[in-house]
Amino acid sequence: MMDMKKILVAEDQTDIRNLLVLNLRGAGYEVAEVADGLAALASETTRANDLLVLDLMMPGMDGLELCKTLRARGCITPILMLTAKSTELDRVLGLELGADDYLTKPFSLAELLARVKALLRRAELLRVAQTSAQNQASALCNGDLEILPVKRQVSVRGKALDFTALEFDLLLHFAQHPGHVFSRAQLLNAVWGYTHDGYEHTVTTHINRLRAKLEPDPLRPELILTVRGAGYKMREAR
Repeated sequence: MMDMKKILVAEDQTDIRNLLVLNLRGAGYEVAEVADGLAALASETTRANDLLVLDLMMPGMDGLELCKTLRARGCITPILMLTAKSTELDRVLGLELGADDYLTKPFSLAELLARVKALLRRAELLRVAQTSAQNQASALCNGDLEILPVKRQVSVRGKALDFTALEFDLLLHFAQHPGHVFSRAQLLNAVWGYTHDGYEHTVTTHINRLRAKLEPDPLRPELILTVRGAGYKMREAR
């Protein structure tokens, strides 16, 4: 029997928090709840969670600052950000700071549960892949880029780089298919585990983050290339 997945919900609005907790527990998850960012930070340091559901606007420490702090500490737990704001800037900023996905209020509970399931499924597939080292024992190289899939390590010109779990999975997907052009919808499906209209910019944001870490000049990328009108690809292996 599989262990019950643990989710932390951080939401300051009591009615929304209660609704989230009720439905997540009803879906079979073990759920802890807090009402502000500082309490969420304290909880995450004392309890191993499989997923964090964070409201963007919270007292004490908002979701963006919490996300940034957790990622700076090396936390790779998947983060789903909830926001009442609908501007592109708020969405992109959350992803830039390390969130794996987001939902804009109001959202349907069915969509929330689908996102949660997708994030947890991807994390589980990652765990299984790590225990199956024989499948990807060798390094993947492309010019100065070297990826060790089993160890989840990346280096460029001999310098080790840090990536969130989702950033690494996206980079690995490209590296496993050099020269192959992927649309944003295809990348959403392959890496995030779902395809929803209107969320393709999530892919764009993560690709920009990869370029910022990998490219000497992110504005003139040489490794992860844009194919106008089609999508993105990693250059042919060198």
